[in-house]
Amino acid sequence: MEVVVDIAMSPRDANDPVLVREAAAEAAGLAVDRVAASRILKRSIDARSKHPLIRLRVRLSDEIDEGNVIETELPDVSTARPVIIIGCGPAGLFAALRAIEHGLRPIILERGKNVRDRRRDLAAINKQQVIDPDSNYCFGEGGAGTYSDGKLYTRSHKRGDVESILTTLVRYGASPDILVDAHPHIGTNKLPQIITAMREAIIAAGGEVHFNSRVVDLVVKNNSIHGVRTSQGSEFNAVAVVLATGHSARDIFELLHHKGIRIERKDFAMGVRIEHPQAIIDAAMYHCDLRDPYLPPASYSLVQQVDGVGVYSFCMCPGGIIAPCATDQEEVVTNGWSPSKRNNPFANSGIVVGLPLDQLSQETGGASKALFGMHYQRTAEHAAWIAGGKRQTAPAQRMEDFILGRNSTDLPDCSYPPGIVPQRLDELLPDYVGSRLREGLKAFGKKIRGYRTNEAVVVAVESRTSSPVRIPRDRETLEHIEVKGLYPCGEGAGYAGGIVSAAMDGQRIADRVAQRYAER
Repeated sequence: MEVVVDIAMSPRDANDPVLVREAAAEAAGLAVDRVAASRILKRSIDARSKHPLIRLRVRLSDEIDEGNVIETELPDVSTARPVIIIGCGPAGLFAALRAIEHGLRPIILERGKNVRDRRRDLAAINKQQVIDPDSNYCFGEGGAGTYSDGKLYTRSHKRGDVESILTTLVRYGASPDILVDAHPHIGTNKLPQIITAMREAIIAAGGEVHFNSRVVDLVVKNNSIHGVRTSQGSEFNAVAVVLATGHSARDIFELLHHKGIRIERKDFAMGVRIEHPQAIIDAAMYHCDLRDPYLPPASYSLVQQVDGVGVYSFCMCPGGIIAPCATDQEEVVTNGWSPSKRNNPFANSGIVVGLPLDQLSQETGGASKALFGMHYQRTAEHAAWIAGGKRQTAPAQRMEDFILGRNSTDLPDCSYPPGIVPQRLDELLPDYVGSRLREGLKAFGKKIRGYRTNEAVVVAVESRTSSPVRIPRDRETLEHIEVKGLYPCGEGAGYAGGIVSAAMDGQRIADRVAQRYAER
Protein backbone atom coordinates (compact mmCIF):
# COMPACT_ATOMS: atom_id res chain seq x y z
CA MET A 1 0.00 0.00 0.00
CA GLU A 2 1.25 3.46 -0.92
CA VAL A 3 -0.86 6.62 -0.75
CA VAL A 4 0.03 10.29 -1.34
CA VAL A 5 -2.11 12.97 0.34
CA ASP A 6 -2.02 16.74 0.70
CA ILE A 7 -2.68 18.20 4.14
CA ALA A 8 -2.47 21.59 5.86
CA MET A 9 -1.41 22.01 9.48
CA SER A 10 -0.44 24.69 11.95
CA PRO A 11 3.30 25.44 12.01
CA ARG A 12 3.62 23.84 15.45
CA ASP A 13 1.83 20.62 14.50
CA ALA A 14 3.69 20.40 11.17
CA ASN A 15 6.94 20.14 13.13
CA ASP A 16 5.76 17.00 14.94
CA PRO A 17 6.30 13.83 12.83
CA VAL A 18 3.71 11.87 14.86
CA LEU A 19 1.02 14.49 14.29
CA VAL A 20 1.91 14.69 10.60
CA ARG A 21 1.50 10.92 10.23
CA GLU A 22 -1.81 10.95 12.07
CA ALA A 23 -3.19 13.84 9.99
CA ALA A 24 -2.04 12.25 6.73
CA ALA A 25 -3.57 8.89 7.70
CA GLU A 26 -6.86 10.59 8.53
CA ALA A 27 -6.84 12.43 5.19
CA ALA A 28 -6.22 9.12 3.41
CA GLY A 29 -8.97 7.36 5.35
CA LEU A 30 -6.50 4.93 6.92
CA ALA A 31 -6.06 3.72 10.46
CA VAL A 32 -2.78 4.98 11.86
CA ASP A 33 -1.71 1.47 12.83
CA ARG A 34 -1.81 0.52 9.14
CA VAL A 35 0.87 3.13 8.31
CA ALA A 36 4.39 1.78 8.74
CA ALA A 37 6.13 4.84 7.31
CA SER A 38 5.39 8.39 6.22
CA ARG A 39 7.57 10.73 4.26
CA ILE A 40 7.11 14.41 3.46
CA LEU A 41 7.50 14.93 -0.28
CA LYS A 42 6.80 18.67 -0.48
CA ARG A 43 6.52 21.44 2.11
CA SER A 44 5.44 25.07 1.69
CA ILE A 45 4.11 27.97 3.76
CA ASP A 46 0.62 29.34 3.08
CA ALA A 47 0.50 32.81 4.67
CA ARG A 48 -2.53 34.14 2.84
CA SER A 49 -4.74 34.19 5.94
CA LYS A 50 -4.21 35.64 9.42
CA HIS A 51 -3.21 32.18 10.60
CA PRO A 52 -0.40 30.81 8.38
CA LEU A 53 -0.44 27.12 7.57
CA ILE A 54 2.18 24.62 6.48
CA ARG A 55 1.03 22.67 3.43
CA LEU A 56 2.49 19.19 3.14
CA ARG A 57 2.41 16.44 0.55
CA VAL A 58 2.93 13.18 2.42
CA ARG A 59 3.49 9.66 1.18
CA LEU A 60 2.16 6.84 3.40
CA SER A 61 3.26 3.24 3.12
CA ASP A 62 2.63 -0.05 4.91
CA GLU A 63 6.33 -0.90 4.52
CA ILE A 64 9.31 0.64 6.26
CA ASP A 65 10.74 3.47 4.19
CA GLU A 66 14.54 3.34 4.26
CA GLY A 67 14.82 6.73 2.58
CA ASN A 68 16.69 7.75 -0.51
CA VAL A 69 19.90 5.83 -1.07
CA ILE A 70 22.27 8.25 -2.76
CA GLU A 71 25.29 6.70 -4.43
CA THR A 72 28.59 8.56 -3.94
CA GLU A 73 31.10 6.52 -5.95
CA LEU A 74 32.57 8.03 -9.11
CA PRO A 75 34.60 6.20 -11.76
CA ASP A 76 38.39 6.51 -11.92
CA VAL A 77 39.27 8.96 -14.70
CA SER A 78 42.93 9.52 -13.82
CA THR A 79 44.08 8.33 -17.27
CA ALA A 80 41.08 9.58 -19.26
CA ARG A 81 40.93 12.39 -21.81
CA PRO A 82 41.09 15.85 -20.22
CA VAL A 83 38.57 18.65 -20.37
CA ILE A 84 39.61 22.05 -19.03
CA ILE A 85 37.05 23.86 -16.86
CA ILE A 86 37.75 27.51 -16.09
CA GLY A 87 36.01 28.43 -12.85
CA CYS A 88 35.09 26.49 -9.71
CA GLY A 89 31.61 27.87 -9.11
CA PRO A 90 28.36 25.88 -9.42
CA ALA A 91 28.62 25.61 -13.21
CA GLY A 92 32.24 24.47 -13.12
CA LEU A 93 31.81 22.01 -10.24
CA PHE A 94 28.74 20.33 -11.68
CA ALA A 95 30.33 20.23 -15.13
CA ALA A 96 33.33 18.48 -13.57
CA LEU A 97 31.22 15.90 -11.73
CA ARG A 98 29.17 15.14 -14.84
CA ALA A 99 32.34 14.91 -16.94
CA ILE A 100 33.66 12.26 -14.55
CA GLU A 101 30.41 10.33 -14.89
CA HIS A 102 31.01 10.35 -18.65
CA GLY A 103 34.56 9.06 -18.20
CA LEU A 104 36.38 12.35 -18.82
CA ARG A 105 39.09 13.88 -16.64
CA PRO A 106 38.24 17.44 -15.55
CA ILE A 107 41.03 19.94 -14.95
CA ILE A 108 39.55 22.87 -13.03
CA LEU A 109 41.45 26.16 -13.09
CA GLU A 110 40.28 28.59 -10.40
CA ARG A 111 41.71 32.09 -10.12
CA GLY A 112 40.93 32.30 -6.39
CA LYS A 113 41.79 30.29 -3.31
CA ASN A 114 40.24 27.22 -1.78
CA VAL A 115 37.20 27.85 0.36
CA ARG A 116 39.08 27.77 3.68
CA ASP A 117 41.87 30.18 2.65
CA ARG A 118 39.31 32.38 0.93
CA ARG A 119 37.81 33.25 4.33
CA ARG A 120 40.88 35.29 5.25
CA ASP A 121 40.38 37.47 2.19
CA LEU A 122 36.71 37.99 3.07
CA ALA A 123 37.76 39.04 6.56
CA ALA A 124 40.21 41.52 5.03
CA ILE A 125 37.37 43.08 3.02
CA ASN A 126 35.06 43.28 6.05
CA LYS A 127 37.63 44.58 8.53
CA GLN A 128 40.51 46.23 6.66
CA GLN A 129 38.53 47.02 3.49
CA VAL A 130 41.27 45.51 1.34
CA ILE A 131 40.24 43.58 -1.77
CA ASP A 132 42.18 40.79 -3.42
CA PRO A 133 40.98 40.91 -7.07
CA ASP A 134 41.38 37.12 -7.35
CA SER A 135 39.92 36.05 -4.00
CA ASN A 136 36.80 37.76 -2.67
CA TYR A 137 33.03 37.23 -2.38
CA CYS A 138 32.81 36.57 -6.13
CA PHE A 139 36.04 34.68 -6.90
CA GLY A 140 37.39 31.56 -5.25
CA GLU A 141 36.28 27.97 -4.69
CA GLY A 142 32.52 27.70 -5.00
CA GLY A 143 32.24 31.05 -6.78
CA ALA A 144 29.77 33.74 -5.73
CA GLY A 145 27.24 31.03 -4.86
CA THR A 146 29.23 30.02 -1.77
CA TYR A 147 28.39 33.35 -0.15
CA SER A 148 24.90 34.00 -1.50
CA ASP A 149 22.68 32.15 1.02
CA GLY A 150 22.55 28.98 -1.04
CA LYS A 151 19.13 29.72 -2.52
CA LEU A 152 18.09 26.78 -4.66
CA TYR A 153 14.80 27.99 -6.08
CA THR A 154 14.73 28.20 -9.87
CA ARG A 155 12.20 28.58 -12.66
CA SER A 156 14.54 26.91 -15.15
CA HIS A 157 12.99 23.43 -14.89
CA LYS A 158 12.91 22.98 -18.65
CA ARG A 159 16.67 23.34 -18.96
CA GLY A 160 17.68 20.34 -16.88
CA ASP A 161 17.03 18.04 -13.97
CA VAL A 162 16.55 20.13 -10.81
CA GLU A 163 16.15 16.97 -8.73
CA SER A 164 19.59 15.82 -9.89
CA ILE A 165 21.18 19.05 -8.65
CA LEU A 166 19.47 18.89 -5.26
CA THR A 167 20.26 15.20 -4.83
CA THR A 168 23.92 15.84 -5.64
CA LEU A 169 24.08 18.59 -3.01
CA VAL A 170 22.57 16.23 -0.44
CA ARG A 171 25.13 13.60 -1.45
CA TYR A 172 27.91 16.00 -0.46
CA GLY A 173 26.40 17.16 2.81
CA ALA A 174 23.36 19.41 2.28
CA SER A 175 20.29 18.81 4.45
CA PRO A 176 17.69 16.47 2.88
CA ASP A 177 15.17 19.24 3.61
CA ILE A 178 16.16 20.85 0.31
CA LEU A 179 14.48 17.93 -1.47
CA VAL A 180 11.05 18.84 -0.04
CA ASP A 181 10.97 22.58 0.68
CA ALA A 182 9.19 24.74 -1.89
CA HIS A 183 11.91 27.40 -1.61
CA PRO A 184 14.98 25.48 -0.45
CA HIS A 185 18.19 27.08 0.74
CA ILE A 186 21.37 25.74 2.30
CA GLY A 187 22.86 28.71 4.15
CA THR A 188 26.21 30.38 3.64
CA ASN A 189 27.58 28.78 6.81
CA LYS A 190 26.89 25.26 5.44
CA LEU A 191 28.07 25.69 1.86
CA PRO A 192 31.87 25.66 2.40
CA GLN A 193 31.96 22.08 3.68
CA ILE A 194 29.70 20.94 0.84
CA ILE A 195 31.95 22.62 -1.74
CA THR A 196 35.01 21.04 -0.12
CA ALA A 197 33.44 17.58 -0.26
CA MET A 198 32.68 18.03 -3.97
CA ARG A 199 36.26 19.07 -4.70
CA GLU A 200 37.66 16.13 -2.75
CA ALA A 201 35.44 13.75 -4.73
CA ILE A 202 36.65 15.21 -8.02
CA ILE A 203 40.29 14.78 -7.01
CA ALA A 204 39.70 11.27 -5.64
CA ALA A 205 38.26 10.26 -9.02
CA GLY A 206 41.39 11.45 -10.81
CA GLY A 207 40.39 15.00 -11.68
CA GLU A 208 42.54 18.06 -10.95
CA VAL A 209 41.74 21.34 -9.19
CA HIS A 210 44.28 24.18 -9.45
CA PHE A 211 43.78 27.25 -7.26
CA ASN A 212 45.46 30.64 -7.74
CA SER A 213 45.38 29.88 -11.47
CA ARG A 214 43.82 32.81 -13.28
CA VAL A 215 43.48 32.20 -17.00
CA VAL A 216 45.11 35.02 -18.96
CA ASP A 217 45.00 33.63 -22.51
CA LEU A 218 43.18 31.14 -24.70
CA VAL A 219 45.20 29.18 -27.24
CA VAL A 220 43.11 29.36 -30.41
CA LYS A 221 44.30 28.10 -33.81
CA ASN A 222 42.21 27.88 -36.95
CA ASN A 223 39.06 28.74 -35.01
CA SER A 224 39.57 25.82 -32.62
CA ILE A 225 40.58 25.86 -28.96
CA HIS A 226 43.81 24.07 -28.07
CA GLY A 227 44.33 25.09 -24.47
CA VAL A 228 44.82 27.95 -22.02
CA ARG A 229 47.60 29.84 -20.26
CA THR A 230 47.47 30.95 -16.64
CA SER A 231 48.90 33.82 -14.62
CA GLN A 232 51.44 31.39 -13.16
CA GLY A 233 52.92 30.81 -16.62
CA SER A 234 51.47 27.32 -16.98
CA GLU A 235 49.86 26.03 -20.14
CA PHE A 236 47.13 23.39 -20.11
CA ASN A 237 46.17 21.66 -23.34
CA ALA A 238 42.85 20.10 -24.31
CA VAL A 239 40.46 20.23 -27.25
CA ALA A 240 37.53 21.11 -24.97
CA VAL A 241 37.51 24.16 -22.68
CA VAL A 242 34.48 25.00 -20.53
CA LEU A 243 34.30 28.72 -19.75
CA ALA A 244 32.47 28.92 -16.39
CA THR A 245 33.98 32.08 -14.93
CA GLY A 246 30.91 33.80 -13.45
CA HIS A 247 29.25 37.16 -14.02
CA SER A 248 32.09 39.25 -12.56
CA ALA A 249 35.06 37.95 -14.59
CA ARG A 250 35.48 41.18 -16.50
CA ASP A 251 39.03 40.36 -17.51
CA ILE A 252 37.70 37.31 -19.39
CA PHE A 253 35.16 39.44 -21.24
CA GLU A 254 37.95 41.85 -22.17
CA LEU A 255 40.23 38.99 -23.22
CA LEU A 256 37.59 37.57 -25.54
CA HIS A 257 36.88 41.01 -26.98
CA HIS A 258 40.60 41.69 -27.49
CA LYS A 259 41.12 38.36 -29.28
CA GLY A 260 38.19 39.02 -31.59
CA ILE A 261 36.12 36.18 -30.12
CA ARG A 262 32.53 37.25 -30.44
CA ILE A 263 30.63 38.43 -27.37
CA GLU A 264 27.36 40.36 -27.11
CA ARG A 265 25.97 42.80 -24.60
CA LYS A 266 23.11 41.47 -22.49
CA ASP A 267 20.43 43.25 -20.52
CA PHE A 268 20.76 43.05 -16.74
CA ALA A 269 19.43 45.01 -13.75
CA MET A 270 20.85 47.54 -11.31
CA GLY A 271 19.67 49.11 -8.09
CA VAL A 272 20.28 49.00 -4.38
CA ARG A 273 20.12 46.73 -1.33
CA ILE A 274 17.28 47.57 1.05
CA GLU A 275 17.40 46.36 4.62
CA HIS A 276 14.51 46.26 7.11
CA PRO A 277 14.35 44.97 10.65
CA GLN A 278 13.22 41.36 10.14
CA ALA A 279 10.34 41.93 12.58
CA ILE A 280 8.72 44.39 10.14
CA ILE A 281 8.72 41.83 7.33
CA ASP A 282 7.51 39.06 9.67
CA ALA A 283 4.60 41.17 10.89
CA ALA A 284 3.56 42.11 7.37
CA MET A 285 3.86 38.71 5.73
CA TYR A 286 2.49 36.61 8.62
CA HIS A 287 -0.21 39.12 9.71
CA CYS A 288 1.01 39.13 13.30
CA ASP A 289 2.74 41.24 15.92
CA LEU A 290 5.21 38.48 16.78
CA ARG A 291 6.30 35.66 14.48
CA ASP A 292 5.32 32.13 15.46
CA PRO A 293 8.60 30.43 16.55
CA TYR A 294 7.69 27.46 14.34
CA LEU A 295 7.69 29.68 11.25
CA PRO A 296 10.92 30.69 9.50
CA PRO A 297 11.78 34.39 9.10
CA ALA A 298 9.51 35.76 6.40
CA SER A 299 10.60 36.70 2.89
CA TYR A 300 8.94 38.68 0.12
CA SER A 301 8.89 38.93 -3.65
CA LEU A 302 7.88 42.18 -5.31
CA VAL A 303 7.58 43.47 -8.85
CA GLN A 304 6.20 46.67 -10.36
CA GLN A 305 6.19 48.14 -13.84
CA VAL A 306 7.41 51.75 -13.89
CA ASP A 307 7.44 53.55 -17.25
CA GLY A 308 7.37 50.19 -18.98
CA VAL A 309 10.40 48.89 -17.07
CA GLY A 310 10.41 46.24 -14.36
CA VAL A 311 11.37 47.19 -10.81
CA TYR A 312 11.65 44.08 -8.65
CA SER A 313 13.14 42.40 -5.62
CA PHE A 314 16.19 40.23 -6.19
CA CYS A 315 18.03 37.70 -3.98
CA MET A 316 15.90 38.37 -0.88
CA CYS A 317 17.73 37.31 2.30
CA PRO A 318 15.56 36.94 5.42
CA GLY A 319 17.61 36.98 8.60
CA GLY A 320 20.55 37.99 6.45
CA ILE A 321 23.55 40.23 6.02
CA ILE A 322 24.49 42.70 3.29
CA ALA A 323 27.86 41.66 1.87
CA PRO A 324 30.62 43.74 0.21
CA CYS A 325 31.07 42.07 -3.18
CA ALA A 326 33.48 44.34 -5.03
CA THR A 327 36.17 42.63 -7.10
CA ASP A 328 38.42 45.68 -7.40
CA GLN A 329 39.62 48.23 -4.90
CA GLU A 330 37.98 51.29 -6.42
CA GLU A 331 34.36 50.09 -6.45
CA VAL A 332 31.56 49.37 -4.00
CA VAL A 333 29.18 46.49 -4.77
CA THR A 334 26.52 45.06 -2.46
CA ASN A 335 24.87 41.66 -2.32
CA GLY A 336 23.25 39.60 0.43
CA TRP A 337 23.49 36.26 2.20
CA SER A 338 21.93 34.38 5.12
CA PRO A 339 23.09 31.62 7.46
CA SER A 340 21.15 28.36 7.41
CA LYS A 341 18.99 29.41 10.38
CA ARG A 342 18.37 32.86 8.92
CA ASN A 343 18.53 34.18 12.46
CA ASN A 344 20.07 37.64 12.02
CA PRO A 345 17.84 40.59 13.01
CA PHE A 346 17.63 42.11 9.53
CA ALA A 347 16.01 41.24 6.20
CA ASN A 348 17.69 42.53 3.06
CA SER A 349 16.90 42.33 -0.64
CA GLY A 350 18.16 43.76 -3.86
CA ILE A 351 15.61 46.15 -5.35
CA VAL A 352 16.63 46.63 -8.95
CA VAL A 353 15.58 48.18 -12.24
CA GLY A 354 15.78 46.35 -15.56
CA LEU A 355 18.22 48.01 -17.96
CA PRO A 356 17.45 47.87 -21.69
CA LEU A 357 21.02 48.25 -22.88
CA ASP A 358 20.13 48.88 -26.51
CA GLN A 359 18.26 52.01 -25.49
CA LEU A 360 20.84 53.16 -22.96
CA SER A 361 23.81 52.59 -25.25
CA GLN A 362 22.16 54.63 -27.99
CA GLU A 363 21.55 57.46 -25.53
CA THR A 364 25.25 57.46 -24.56
CA GLY A 365 26.70 56.81 -27.99
CA GLY A 366 27.84 53.24 -27.29
CA ALA A 367 25.42 51.28 -29.48
CA SER A 368 28.08 49.08 -31.06
CA LYS A 369 30.06 48.22 -27.91
CA ALA A 370 29.67 44.69 -26.60
CA LEU A 371 31.14 45.77 -23.27
CA PHE A 372 28.78 48.70 -22.75
CA GLY A 373 26.91 47.03 -19.89
CA MET A 374 30.14 46.21 -18.09
CA HIS A 375 31.28 49.83 -18.33
CA TYR A 376 27.83 50.97 -17.10
CA GLN A 377 28.32 48.78 -14.03
CA ARG A 378 31.83 50.07 -13.42
CA THR A 379 30.74 53.71 -13.58
CA ALA A 380 28.05 53.22 -10.94
CA GLU A 381 30.30 51.13 -8.69
CA HIS A 382 33.15 53.64 -8.86
CA ALA A 383 30.75 56.47 -8.04
CA ALA A 384 29.57 54.52 -4.97
CA TRP A 385 33.21 54.05 -3.91
CA ILE A 386 33.88 57.78 -4.14
CA ALA A 387 30.65 58.61 -2.29
CA GLY A 388 31.58 56.12 0.42
CA GLY A 389 34.83 57.93 1.13
CA LYS A 390 37.02 55.94 -1.28
CA ARG A 391 36.73 52.92 0.97
CA GLN A 392 34.38 49.93 1.15
CA THR A 393 31.98 51.88 3.34
CA ALA A 394 28.77 52.11 1.33
CA PRO A 395 26.67 55.21 0.63
CA ALA A 396 23.22 54.85 2.18
CA GLN A 397 19.99 56.69 2.91
CA ARG A 398 16.85 56.00 4.90
CA MET A 399 14.09 54.73 2.63
CA GLU A 400 11.55 57.51 3.11
CA ASP A 401 14.28 60.12 2.74
CA PHE A 402 15.31 58.50 -0.54
CA ILE A 403 11.75 58.47 -1.86
CA LEU A 404 11.20 62.13 -0.93
CA GLY A 405 14.64 63.31 -2.07
CA ARG A 406 15.87 64.65 1.25
CA ASN A 407 19.04 64.16 3.29
CA SER A 408 19.28 61.52 6.00
CA THR A 409 20.77 63.20 9.06
CA ASP A 410 21.51 59.80 10.57
CA LEU A 411 21.25 56.15 9.60
CA PRO A 412 19.81 53.09 11.33
CA ASP A 413 21.88 50.08 12.32
CA CYS A 414 22.90 48.04 9.28
CA SER A 415 24.42 44.58 8.79
CA TYR A 416 26.89 45.69 6.09
CA PRO A 417 30.28 44.86 7.73
CA PRO A 418 32.45 47.75 6.42
CA GLY A 419 29.79 50.25 7.50
CA ILE A 420 27.57 52.84 5.77
CA VAL A 421 27.72 56.62 5.38
CA PRO A 422 24.87 59.09 4.68
CA GLN A 423 24.56 60.07 1.02
CA ARG A 424 21.82 61.37 -1.27
CA LEU A 425 21.43 58.34 -3.54
CA ASP A 426 19.36 60.28 -6.08
CA GLU A 427 22.57 62.25 -6.71
CA LEU A 428 24.62 59.06 -7.01
CA LEU A 429 22.57 56.55 -9.00
CA PRO A 430 22.00 56.94 -12.74
CA ASP A 431 18.76 58.90 -13.15
CA TYR A 432 17.28 56.06 -15.21
CA VAL A 433 17.68 53.80 -12.18
CA GLY A 434 17.01 56.20 -9.30
CA SER A 435 13.78 57.71 -10.60
CA ARG A 436 12.24 54.30 -11.24
CA LEU A 437 13.38 52.96 -7.88
CA ARG A 438 11.54 55.75 -6.10
CA GLU A 439 8.30 55.01 -7.94
CA GLY A 440 8.73 51.29 -7.40
CA LEU A 441 9.20 51.74 -3.66
CA LYS A 442 6.04 53.82 -3.46
CA ALA A 443 4.15 50.95 -5.06
CA PHE A 444 5.78 48.35 -2.80
CA GLY A 445 4.70 50.38 0.23
CA LYS A 446 1.10 49.82 -0.83
CA LYS A 447 1.61 46.09 -1.36
CA ILE A 448 3.28 45.24 1.97
CA ARG A 449 2.12 46.86 5.21
CA GLY A 450 4.99 48.69 6.88
CA TYR A 451 7.41 48.21 3.97
CA ARG A 452 7.73 51.93 3.28
CA THR A 453 9.43 53.19 6.41
CA ASN A 454 12.39 55.26 7.50
CA GLU A 455 13.46 52.32 9.68
CA ALA A 456 14.63 50.74 6.41
CA VAL A 457 17.95 51.70 4.88
CA VAL A 458 18.80 51.89 1.17
CA VAL A 459 22.42 50.88 0.42
CA ALA A 460 24.16 51.43 -2.93
CA VAL A 461 24.94 49.86 -5.25
CA GLU A 462 23.49 46.45 -6.28
CA SER A 463 24.94 46.00 -9.75
CA ARG A 464 25.96 42.35 -10.23
CA THR A 465 22.51 40.85 -10.68
CA SER A 466 23.63 38.94 -13.77
CA SER A 467 26.23 39.06 -16.50
CA PRO A 468 26.22 42.19 -18.71
CA VAL A 469 27.62 39.99 -21.50
CA ARG A 470 26.44 36.94 -23.40
CA ILE A 471 28.97 34.67 -25.06
CA PRO A 472 27.02 33.23 -28.02
CA ARG A 473 26.99 29.48 -28.53
CA ASP A 474 25.51 27.01 -31.01
CA ARG A 475 22.06 25.80 -29.97
CA GLU A 476 22.83 22.15 -30.61
CA THR A 477 26.50 21.64 -29.74
CA LEU A 478 26.62 24.46 -27.12
CA GLU A 479 30.08 25.38 -28.45
CA HIS A 480 30.95 29.00 -29.13
CA ILE A 481 29.49 29.89 -32.50
CA GLU A 482 32.95 30.71 -33.90
CA VAL A 483 35.50 28.76 -31.81
CA LYS A 484 35.20 24.99 -31.91
CA GLY A 485 35.78 23.31 -28.55
CA LEU A 486 35.11 26.45 -26.48
CA TYR A 487 32.00 25.96 -24.34
CA PRO A 488 30.59 29.14 -22.70
CA CYS A 489 28.77 28.07 -19.55
CA GLY A 490 26.70 29.35 -16.65
CA GLU A 491 26.01 32.84 -15.38
CA GLY A 492 29.11 34.50 -16.78
CA ALA A 493 28.26 33.36 -20.28
CA GLY A 494 24.69 34.63 -19.92
CA TYR A 495 22.90 31.27 -19.67
CA ALA A 496 22.00 30.99 -15.99
CA GLY A 497 20.80 33.03 -13.05
CA GLY A 498 21.59 31.28 -9.78
CA ILE A 499 23.11 28.18 -8.25
CA VAL A 500 20.68 25.61 -9.65
CA SER A 501 20.40 26.98 -13.18
CA ALA A 502 24.20 27.39 -13.37
CA ALA A 503 24.70 23.83 -12.13
CA MET A 504 22.22 22.49 -14.68
CA ASP A 505 23.99 24.39 -17.44
CA GLY A 506 27.28 22.87 -16.31
CA GLN A 507 25.78 19.40 -16.60
CA ARG A 508 24.39 20.14 -20.08
CA ILE A 509 27.78 21.37 -21.25
CA ALA A 510 29.52 18.26 -19.91
CA ASP A 511 26.99 16.11 -21.76
CA ARG A 512 27.80 17.88 -25.03
CA VAL A 513 31.55 17.63 -24.45
CA ALA A 514 31.18 13.90 -23.85
CA GLN A 515 29.18 13.54 -27.07
CA ARG A 516 31.94 15.26 -28.98
CA TYR A 517 34.61 12.98 -27.54
CA ALA A 518 32.45 9.95 -28.31
CA GLU A 519 32.39 10.99 -31.96
CA ARG A 520 36.20 11.12 -32.19
